[in-house]
Amino acid sequence: MELEEVDRLLLVDVPEEVAHLFEIARSEPRSTLGTTGDAIRAVKDLFDAVLVWREHRGRSRSVFDRVLKRLEPGGALWVVTALKKVRGPSTPAVHRLELSDLVRAFEKDGLAYDREVRVSAWHVAHRFVKRDR
Repeated sequence: MELEEVDRLLLVDVPEEVAHLFEIARSEPRSTLGTTGDAIRAVKDLFDAVLVWREHRGRSRSVFDRVLKRLEPGGALWVVTALKKVRGPSTPAVHRLELSDLVRAFEKDGLAYDREVRVSAWHVAHRFVKRDR
């Protein structure tokens, strides 16, 4: 996901084990801050990249709105979602976030879908960046 080279990384709702992997993979002076979607209001800094872990739709819009305010212009937003037809996450299909939901959600903010990366057997990360005008 090329996040080891980013100077300032914000992790939102990322499982503790995964957050720890990011922290140890990134060396000084790069900074990594982890928070929850509920506590993101306390974060005032801007970040070069933000990684949001969302397996369900519940309150996703409000979390995404807050996250976008913390993203540097030209930064990358990664959203990790649960894959379809899996045994791992217990997210019912009707509540699962899908790529089409994310594309629609970020279009109005000028972000375009760039690529995806498989994160685990049950999860995929989608990258969004500012659209070239």
